[in-house]
Amino acid sequence: MASMGLNIEEQKAVERFRQQVAEPSMTSLVVLDFWAEWCGPCKALAPVLEKVTAEYADRGVLLAKVNVDEEAFIAQQFQVRSIPTVYAIFQGQPVADLTNARSESQLRQVLDQLLEKLPVTAGGEGAAPTQDVAPLIAMGEEVLASGDGERAAGIFAQIVEMAPDSAPAQAGLVRALALAGQLDEAEAALAALDPALASDPEVERARAALELAKERPDDSELASLRQAATAAPDDMDAQLAFASAAFAAGERDSAADTLLTMIGKDNEWNEGAAKAKLLQIFEAIGLEDPWVAATRRRLSLILFG
Repeated sequence: MASMGLNIEEQKAVERFRQQVAEPSMTSLVVLDFWAEWCGPCKALAPVLEKVTAEYADRGVLLAKVNVDEEAFIAQQFQVRSIPTVYAIFQGQPVADLTNARSESQLRQVLDQLLEKLPVTAGGEGAAPTQDVAPLIAMGEEVLASGDGERAAGIFAQIVEMAPDSAPAQAGLVRALALAGQLDEAEAALAALDPALASDPEVERARAALELAKERPDDSELASLRQAATAAPDDMDAQLAFASAAFAAGERDSAADTLLTMIGKDNEWNEGAAKAKLLQIFEAIGLEDPWVAATRRRLSLILFG
């Protein structure tokens, strides 16, 4: 399952990132330099980075370099738009953008400030804390948001292997499998969860997403439901059936518009079924999502004027 959605080279890229950046950053401050052979400014900056990080090595600073031509997948996940791009990474997370620190004095100043605030272990010694796979989870979430469930499932499967006790990783895998239409695999992933994770809010969100995905129709069925809802705008059953199918098919705007119209007409219909469906959609997407926030405001205007 770990290879699902990722080709062999992408799997190797994720593993290299884990070994060269994520794991060392658990105790050290990793200066991550995105560069390329053809980039003149990169070559001008490289000696500065190498010299200063070597000076700070005994204070727990390491240098890692990512050639964007050879590691395009990793660069894409970090949304690198130009090079050189330089980040400071600690415990798996970017803590500062160092790109504008082009001189030795500027870089030393920023590193001094970071080392004053962060519990970096000098020389990288000592026991590593629990691995923080936040950057990799962010990669998976970005791919998931793009609509590529299969590729996202491959990323989350790799993260689950690294950190099986991570609720966001486990939940991301379930949501990605659901999006990819692999409902049996998503059910199996949920069933295999440690009971301690089963009630985590992230996992509950994934469970809601899976339940909605089970309602996904084929194209002809969705077209029929759309036609029926359009032909009978006052038929609440037809409207609810279309809204449920539309969301499961990825048309969340259509689903929300239909449900909000239903709520505006009769909020109490079928014991508030339209509102309940909309709240289920909110839970599946995540309450912090901008689309959810905007749709909740629309719901509030309907309910409270």
